[in-house]
Amino acid sequence: MAIDTAAYTAHATSTGGRTGTTESSDGKIRLQLSTPKELGGDNGPGTNPEQLFAAGYSACFIGAMKAVAARQKISLPADVSIKADVSIGPLTGKPGAFGIAVAMAVTVPGMDRAAVESLVATAHEVCPYSNATRGNVDVKLSVA
Repeated sequence: MAIDTAAYTAHATSTGGRTGTTESSDGKIRLQLSTPKELGGDNGPGTNPEQLFAAGYSACFIGAMKAVAARQKISLPADVSIKADVSIGPLTGKPGAFGIAVAMAVTVPGMDRAAVESLVATAHEVCPYSNATRGNVDVKLSVA
């Protein structure tokens, strides 16, 4: 699946892999990377790709929820939050290959649970991260 025209393109450069650095072209992101102990690293002071993916996916998903809510003329509270968990581990049946799995718990204070569940389902169809991972990454969504 391809996009028709890029509305925006982010640029980042990473050096040194999981124990290196990553920086956006505009300098707004400058991060040290560290490998978690669970992956054989030293659990250093830096972040890791899984944390960055969890942050990006959850923020983007809230954006998709806002877009869907606006289209449906639903008032969405400002304090919508998503707790995102991104797991990494060996892929079943593919020796030496790794994959990720995502679990996101959506919280929308003061909104009817059934309405939130419907909004989440529709947002999952339009969110760019959801579309990028669909059929490739196990994504579980829940309403907290």
